[in-house]
Amino acid sequence: MSNVLFICSKNQWRSPTAEMLFKNHPDHQARSAGTSDKARIKVNEKLLAWADVIFVMERRHKQRLNQRFPLILMEKTLIVLDIEDDYRFGDEELIGILKEKLNNYL
Repeated sequence: MSNVLFICSKNQWRSPTAEMLFKNHPDHQARSAGTSDKARIKVNEKLLAWADVIFVMERRHKQRLNQRFPLILMEKTLIVLDIEDDYRFGDEELIGILKEKLNNYL
């Protein structure tokens, strides 16, 4: 079983929606976090160490992680999904985009 971490800014809409898609999945355990100080769950070293694969919604999330956690990320697979902050939690269009983009990886 692989550990998958989804990251967006405030951990309100995009990353929790992605995490929800993998709830009770037989092959993957998923968590989510945010890069902002206002995030519901803030990304930290423990979460990054736990993850086998890290998916970020935007390039700026990757940049923030690389600035704050360069040593941990050297050993991780980090993938940018390029999903803008245009969706609410559970949005059907967001779910479709996530499924399409994650299909190649998970």
